[in-house]
Amino acid sequence: MEKQWCVYLLECQDNSFYTGVTNNVDARIKAHAEGKGSKYVYNKGFKKLLRVKLCKDKSEACKYEYAIKQLSKNKKLDWFDDC
Repeated sequence: MEKQWCVYLLECQDNSFYTGVTNNVDARIKAHAEGKGSKYVYNKGFKKLLRVKLCKDKSEACKYEYAIKQLSKNKKLDWFDDC
């Protein structure tokens, strides 16, 4: 069975946010925590997962990721809360 795609928001050690997409949240967060998920999180340090939104497919997840990345830091959490 294919895993469901999602968009996620995590917080780094410097309190910045990182937005990404995955079809395996547990594995992706584990990779971030081990410093293997992305260069950005590797450099900033993983702190915690903040939000996850399930999507119908990878395309939708990527569209949401792009939209979230256009928002200010304060509006990113609101985007997930409003969904």
